[in-house]
Amino acid sequence: MKKLLVFLILSMVNYGLLAQIISSNIDRPYNKKLAHYKAKEYLIDNVFADDNTNNNETVEFSIDPISSSVSGDLISLVYDCPQRNKRGIIFGFFFDRWDPKYLINPYGFKSIPQAKAKELFELIEKEIEKNRSILRGSKTLNYYFKFEDFTIIIYDDDGLMLRVMWNDYDALWNFTAYRKVKKTILE
Repeated sequence: MKKLLVFLILSMVNYGLLAQIISSNIDRPYNKKLAHYKAKEYLIDNVFADDNTNNNETVEFSIDPISSSVSGDLISLVYDCPQRNKRGIIFGFFFDRWDPKYLINPYGFKSIPQAKAKELFELIEKEIEKNRSILRGSKTLNYYFKFEDFTIIIYDDDGLMLRVMWNDYDALWNFTAYRKVKKTILE
């Protein structure tokens, strides 16, 4: 009887801890401050890295977390490094992806150089204009297009919504955030 009681108590404790871990991972609020912090390392290692860099060289750059989606799973940051002649957008995808064995990649970053970002915004605007009459007022119609390694779905859900899929991440980019980023990068 004591063994059964101990087993039940341990099971309840383990279940409670597992539920707490899962809950904290799923409901974890990501914000612009956290994205800003983590994106700096990504920029240094993946965007500004240069094999010809002098180890003692100081590199100046700016990064501005322009907007985040309402859900917090997509954060847009604009970066600028005149010294490396690099300017663009970083999409920060913040949510957990599950593997049957463990939690993997709770966040990922994708850089889009300014010239490519302009192409992306032009394509989105063209697609919205072309399909505006189709979408207006319809909760069932959707359309999608590809841009490099992104798939973007546009639909109406009490306003236009952009769903951005990349590398097993899937996030909403609300239209207000989209407009803010577009305005900033096209300045």
